[in-house]
Amino acid sequence: MWPLLSGLACCAIEMMSAQSAHYDMSRFGMELMRASPRQSDLMIVAGRVTRKMAPVLRRLYDQLPDPKWVISMGDCASCGGVFNNYATLQGVDEIMPVDVYVAGCPPRPEGLIHGILTLHNKVESEQITKWK
Repeated sequence: MWPLLSGLACCAIEMMSAQSAHYDMSRFGMELMRASPRQSDLMIVAGRVTRKMAPVLRRLYDQLPDPKWVISMGDCASCGGVFNNYATLQGVDEIMPVDVYVAGCPPRPEGLIHGILTLHNKVESEQITKWK
């Protein structure tokens, strides 16, 4: 899986540190975080999503090639976190399907790696015909 860069707030720092030598996400074949959605198949939404940013994220999701997966990283991306107001989306699952939720505010890099391993297990158990 090749993740797409979509760090929106403080969770993005934890996502970047999961790429560092100490945690080393390259063990799972994720050496590079892609900047183009057409070269990615995994979107990690890290941080709070505002209503103004939601259409942009949805467009990026639509540009990912099939099969595609989404990880919602952190409380803000999963359920709005402490931002219970009109400007913040109360979960990224309002605009796109989410496969794995990673809890925490902000979640540790170990939590993101656990979410990625959970997603790998989920993908291994899927049939290819479900991807269409």
